[in-house]
Amino acid sequence: MRRGIADSPLHFGACPPWLFDRMKRLARGIIEGIVEEWGAEEVLKRLSDPFWFQALGCLLGFDWHSSGLTTTLCGALKEGIRGLENDLQLFIAGGKGKTSLKTPEEIERIGDREGIEVAHLIYASRMSAKVDNSALQDGYQIYHHTFVFTRSGKWCVIQQGMNMEKGYARRYHWLSDELCDFVCEPHSSIISQRKEKQVLNMVAKESGEAREISAKIACENPDRTLSELIKIEKLHLPRSHPIVMKKETFKKVLLKTYERKPKGFEELLGIEGVGPATIRALALLSELIAGAKPSYEDPVKFSFAHGGKDGHPYPVNLEIYDKSIEVLEKAVRAAKWGKKDKWEALKKIASLYR
Repeated sequence: MRRGIADSPLHFGACPPWLFDRMKRLARGIIEGIVEEWGAEEVLKRLSDPFWFQALGCLLGFDWHSSGLTTTLCGALKEGIRGLENDLQLFIAGGKGKTSLKTPEEIERIGDREGIEVAHLIYASRMSAKVDNSALQDGYQIYHHTFVFTRSGKWCVIQQGMNMEKGYARRYHWLSDELCDFVCEPHSSIISQRKEKQVLNMVAKESGEAREISAKIACENPDRTLSELIKIEKLHLPRSHPIVMKKETFKKVLLKTYERKPKGFEELLGIEGVGPATIRALALLSELIAGAKPSYEDPVKFSFAHGGKDGHPYPVNLEIYDKSIEVLEKAVRAAKWGKKDKWEALKKIASLYR
């Protein structure tokens, strides 16, 4: 199963209520079916696969190729399972815009209500967003963050960034089972239609030395670090490494890192105030002072059931859509009652189709 990043054209506008209501119901039936057959952790594995996620969005009938598929599908999943979280042992937090910023608080509320230890989940939510916004600088600003987790403490992240200038959005997938290190190759596979020319990738394997030196520089006296940066600026900064942070602001951040003395890059990245500009400056200093060159490579590699809301590849057929919901809901109910004949029939149809 592949996990990683997917790019989509940046589209605006809301999903029409008549479609979103159906998306919620069909999404609920699909999630219930997966949990019934394979358990809650299987949902995480599938959502972390960008191909499966994209296919699910197409199945539910939203724009097959737009950024709206991510935000609307995540919203439909969250609303679709509302009230069933205990039965499914599955919980969804976060969303788009300001809602994404409240994800840690939402996770904490769920933990308090359900009696789940969530400290590591809150850390995972914050760190995955920090990595894709600051450590991986590909020109896409994170604006959507959905965190899905199970009662057992497993999790996945679906988040999306936008590049207004180029009119594209990029989706990032994370899975706890595949994660060995938050700051070294955290995405096990990355899928994209676009490959950006200038990317600072501090989470690449090749950036290991740069991460180590950056953390060490962050522990140095801020005045010494700033004096080195001034020397570099007098030599003219290369285009690939612009630093737009004011020296006063940079010094304040360096004072924090100097006091905290981070033991490594992950701890450095987790310090409040350490953002893209700080990471760029430290990466530049690491490269020019210690010869620790980071990676500048963009870490990307290169089925419609119900139509799409914008008429592509064809208009949504409400009759077929409603019938699909009816059949799936009946099959899930029957499976819960121990009558799995309808569920087995659906599985046989799928195997014959394959």
